[in-house]
Parts: sequence; C-alpha cells; structure tokens
Amino acid sequence: MSNHSKISINALTKPLVDGLLDNACALNLAVSTHSSGATIIDAGIQVVGGLEAGRRVAEICMGGLAHISLQNDSTFKHWPLSVKVHAMSPVIACLGSQYAGWALSHEKFFSLGSGPARAIAQREDIYQELAYQDQSDQTVLVLETDKVPPVEVIEKVARDTRISANKLTFILTPTRSLAGTVQITARVLEVALHKLHSVHFPLSSLVDGYGVAPIPAPSPDFLTGMGRTNDAILFGGFVHLYVNTTDASAAELAQALPSSASKDYGRPFAEVFKAVSMDFYKIDPLLFSPAKVTITNLATGHSFFAGEFNEALLEKSFS
Repeated sequence: MSNHSKISINALTKPLVDGLLDNACALNLAVSTHSSGATIIDAGIQVVGGLEAGRRVAEICMGGLAHISLQNDSTFKHWPLSVKVHAMSPVIACLGSQYAGWALSHEKFFSLGSGPARAIAQREDIYQELAYQDQSDQTVLVLETDKVPPVEVIEKVARDTRISANKLTFILTPTRSLAGTVQITARVLEVALHKLHSVHFPLSSLVDGYGVAPIPAPSPDFLTGMGRTNDAILFGGFVHLYVNTTDASAAELAQALPSSASKDYGRPFAEVFKAVSMDFYKIDPLLFSPAKVTITNLATGHSFFAGEFNEALLEKSFS
C-alpha cells in the first residue's frame, strides 16, 4: 500500500468535476453559488439529473480511480440495466474516497459525505489504517441529501479541510433521483471492501476487483428508494476480488462476504429497516454486502465462489 501516498484523488477528480460544470445543462444539473461562496451542484433536488449524471458522480465519489459504465445485463429479466465498477487502487478508491463515512449535521440537516474531501479532512479512523492523506487547494464532497447544506455545515467542511469555502464544491444527490440511484448502486464494490475490512481480511492482500449490480427504478418515497438501492446490491450485486493470500484464507473470505451470511438476510431492506424502528445501528452490519462473490487467489490460481442472486426478493423490492 506504499504507492498510495503518490495518489492524489483530488487532482484526479478535478477534471471530472470540471466536466460536470461544463456540461451541467446537458446533464440536467443545476449549478449555483452558496451564500458561503461554495459551489453547489444539484443532481436531483430542483432538477431531474439522470443516469449519465449519476455515473459521472459515482466516478467522482471514487476519487477518479474508477471506470464506471452502464451496461445491458441479462441476469435479471425485468432489470437489464446494470452499473459495472472497476477501480484502480480499489482500497483508496472505495474506502479512502467513495465510502460515505463523514457524518455532517446541523439542526435538522444530516448527510453522509463521500468523495475526495474526506481524505483531506481525515475525520475518520480508517485513514490511520490506510496511512493515506491527500492535499489540495480545492476539493469536492458528495452528499446524499435532498436539501442544500446550511452555511454551518459548509463552514465545518472548510475548517476541517483547511480550504476556503469558495474552493469547495458540493454535489447533492438525493436517493429519490436517477443520479442518486445510480451513484448509490455503484457502491457495489465499495460495500464488498467495507465488509472485507469488517471481517479483518488484510487490505494489503487485495490486488484488484470489480463489481456489477442492477439499477432499480427510483422512488419519490425515500424509504422505498433507499430500500431498492440497498437491495440492488444485497440481492443482485456481484463482486470479483483478486487477492494474494492462502487458499484457506481466500475460501474463508468467500464464505464470509455474501449478504446471505447475515442473520438479517431474507427480506427487502425497507422491511428490515422498519422492523428496527429505522435505526441503522440495530441492523447486522454484515448484511451490507453483495449477493454473490468470486475470490481469486493470485498466489495459487484457485478461485472460490459463494452466495447467490435472489431474483424473487429483487422483484419484490423493485416492483
């Protein structure tokens, strides 16, 4: 992981953010300047956004280290449009950038921040383990929200990143929007890496990987839409990881990774969420993982398989 110090996810994402700004009209985005001076890119609150906007935002979330494509997939009869994710330096792309780990709140506003600004602010313990920190004179943060952040939140980000507000860009992607649906579903690989980390598999043994998941229909109802994006991964997500380890360790990882290994598996996510009074912390954290995995051990050339797609539950959720 020593080469990670040479990667600047903020430098890599700058042309991607510039592309959003330059093509905002074509992408159905709205750009405005916040009273704090920050740039706000609305990807689905007052505008419709779209699939391509979501794909581009997902690449920004991954720090410019990923290639994300929309493709036709025949795995699921009624939901052929899928998002495929491949990341260079997947640990930094997924855990160091894409993971929505920065909690930002003020009064009635709450959102989880994702993207390159996290690696500058260093507000999460994960960065000590990754031994990764980025520097830049400007940065971007993606928020899953249907509200423009208040000035207090923007000022906090400015303080924590030590970057003036007029050099900050916030991309807002509500879950109910097309862009939000795509960028959340595109977390299929990140979800697998987060679980890999949770089961204490050494991150340094991960070499490469890709993931694919079906894109559900958005819903104007937050709970329904949030449930569908989770279920796209839990019941329809596939991840293939390439590791350097022992076969015993690779086989154990394969069995631990799928969502079906969780005690909370078996119902659409919205039902699980309601059953715990909408408290995420009461849900088994091992549930958040792809449906099906392949682990290839590069040290031996052997591959291990676990999990399965659940089209019946996918249909129940999506329909």
